Parts: sequence; structure tokens; C-alpha cells
Amino acid sequence: MSKFRFAPLLLSVLLLQGCGSMFLGEDNTAPAAELTDFDTTVKVDEIWERSAGSGSRGDRANLVVALSGERVYAAEFDGDVMAFDANNGDRVWIHDTDSTIGGGVGVGEGLVLVGTSDAEVVALSVENGDELWRSKVSSEVLSVPRAAEGVVVTQTIDGKMFGLDAKDGKRLWIYDRTVPTLTLRGTSSPVLAPGLVISGFASGKLTAISLKDGKPLWERRISVPSGRSELERMVDIDADPLVMGNEIYVSTYQGRVAAVDLLSGKLRWVRELPSRAGLGGDYGQIYVTDDSGHVWALERANGRSIWKQDKLTNRSVSTPAVVGNYVVVGDYEGYLHWMDRTDGHLVARTRVGSSGISAAPIVENEMLFVLGRGGDLAAYKIAE
Repeated sequence: MSKFRFAPLLLSVLLLQGCGSMFLGEDNTAPAAELTDFDTTVKVDEIWERSAGSGSRGDRANLVVALSGERVYAAEFDGDVMAFDANNGDRVWIHDTDSTIGGGVGVGEGLVLVGTSDAEVVALSVENGDELWRSKVSSEVLSVPRAAEGVVVTQTIDGKMFGLDAKDGKRLWIYDRTVPTLTLRGTSSPVLAPGLVISGFASGKLTAISLKDGKPLWERRISVPSGRSELERMVDIDADPLVMGNEIYVSTYQGRVAAVDLLSGKLRWVRELPSRAGLGGDYGQIYVTDDSGHVWALERANGRSIWKQDKLTNRSVSTPAVVGNYVVVGDYEGYLHWMDRTDGHLVARTRVGSSGISAAPIVENEMLFVLGRGGDLAAYKIAE
């Protein structure tokens, strides 16, 4: 990356994370909403909590947990990758990659996958954590590598996407997109559907390419840059697209939330709702955290608003996750906020460490797993 590109990129990170003005000497940080008491109507049990190392060092890495079978996989910024028993939290194995990890963890094709700041993808065995291969890519990896149908896919911060052979990491194909001068520090992670790779780019475009050979199948602009300054014109798709059935749901920074047809790329609906965080969903609704920390429920069929939870303003709220009849988000102080999916009212609050939660919680078999920035890994379940 050139020095010219790095400088505006760093500026964008400082501005967008709510730091005070570097030029005026003022603190322009919007105050976070204070947490208020409410009637807890749902009991949430902490099944287990463990340390998964030193964590993600704030927002410097995109470290989410991954599930496969009876195991949950996690990584820390300093290089360790770990496997835990999903039922009781016992650690099964740990492997030191000797690298700084920027993106992961992804699981597929018998592999545990992470991306590094040294422009590598590292593949470990799901069984014992042994390193099977590592492959060089073009630049730092902040996305989560994914694997299916014999192909590992990763996206780099310079706008390239790589298809690697799952057996040995050899390059199968490369897809290249131009990156705007000023972007957020982050990268949308590719999402895999049968035969397809779906991913968003800093240009505000959503693209589908062939998983087998990397050939583009369709491209759809979700948001159009507008405004006088480069900062105002940023429309990055940093959050992972959400594939549900034959539709893709996607959000853009300073832009829109949209539903797109999976096979054709045609827009089903679009609404103005800027969001850097990702989306969650269930059979009838899509859940979105906007750039102010408000959580919205939208109707899947047309994007119509069903409810809005505004009591978490400016609390750096995470991507929503759905657990049964509840929607869960994390915040910058490590709290998990549990909301009723029908109207958004708060029903419970729990806490994972104190370093904050930025990675999206994940759900499997009605159990929620979450990794805090400080490396606290926990599993929760709604009490019967």
C-alpha cells in the first residue's frame, strides 16, 4: 500500500471511530446512551466462559468465532488459534501461527482458516490444529476466509479476491476491483452459496462470481457516492452480506440497506438506512444496526420498518444475532442486549468481560457464542 493511500485511510479510521478533531483540538465524540433499568423478563444462563487469548486489540482485527460440529474456533490478534468444546468450553487444541491475525476464523472443507497482516491465508486441521498450508496473497487480510466445494476464498484490503485450492493453498483464480482513495479500514468477508461467491466492495457494489473459476456473474451498485468531500462519498460495504433463500441482504456505510436476487442480482427493494454493521435475520424479518447504534427490524418482503430500538445510541452496537424469539447485540462495554423480536423491547442484559464486543455473536442449536475484544469467549442459552 502506498503512503498516499495509507494516510487518508488512517484519517478515515480516526474520524469514523468517534475521535475528537485532530485539527481543532475539540472532542466531537457523541455521548453514548447510558444504560437504564428495565424489567428483566427472560432468564439467560451463561453455560461457560473461557479465555481465548489476548483478543482483537480493539478494532484492529476482524476476529469472529466459527462453529463446526461440536467445536467452536477462535483466534487472537497475536497469532494463537484455538478449538473449544462447544458444550462445556474445554479447550481441545491451540496452535501458534507465528503471525499477526487480522481476519478469521473461517471453517470449511476440514480446515480452520485465518488471514494475516502479512498477506497470508493460513489453513489448520480442524481435528488437531496442525498447519496444513499457508498461501501468499496481495495484501493484508481483514476478512474472514471461507471454504466450500474444494475452494478457499479470501478478500484483501486492496480490493482483490482470491480462490485457493483447499488441498494445498495454490492459487486457482483472482478477482480484482478498484479501491476508492478513501475507505474504511475493513473488508467485507465473502459469503458462499452453491457455486457462488457473494461479496461487497468499498465502491458500494455487490458482486457475485463463480466459485469454481472466479468469473463475474453479475454486479449491482447498492449505494451511489454523493457529497463534496471524499469522506462524504464513502459508501463501503464492510459488513458481510446475508444470504437467506434466494435473496441477499446487504448494508452500506452512509448509504442503504437492500435486498438483492441471488441469481440475477436484481434489486428487490432498497431503503435509506446507513449501516457499517452487518445484518441478522429470521423467517420474516431482517435486523440491522444503523450507524447511530439503533437496532431496526425490517420486513424481509419489502424493507418496511417493524420496530426500532433506540436506547443503545452511540454504544458501538454489533451485528444482531437471532436466538429463538430474541435478537441480541453487543456493545463497547461488553454488554449483550437481548430484545424481543416482535417489538424490540429489552428483555435481558448480560456481560462478557469489559473490553467491548465488536464481532457478531453466532448462534447454533439455540446457543449463542460471543467473543469479546479482550479475548473473553462465552456461551449463553435462554433458560427453559
